[in-house]
Amino acid sequence: MEKRLGFVGIIVEQREASAQSVNNILSECASIIVARTGLPYEKKSCSVITLVVDCTTDQIGVLTGKLGSLQGVTVKSALSKG
Repeated sequence: MEKRLGFVGIIVEQREASAQSVNNILSECASIIVARTGLPYEKKSCSVITLVVDCTTDQIGVLTGKLGSLQGVTVKSALSKG
């Protein structure tokens, strides 16, 4: 499968409960992550993480599937067309 450039947007609404699990998953998938930005948003007690990835559709599916299965975590992603 061909690798493509893409992004993953992650909102962590329950930081205390989910932050460690999110970081563990991101560490497992570090080989496909080109860039990562994380911003805590204290006003809403959440965090927003954006990733730039270079991966296959299967790899982004594994990453987003694991993240999306965590309570209080919302994930959206997109890959380039080619």
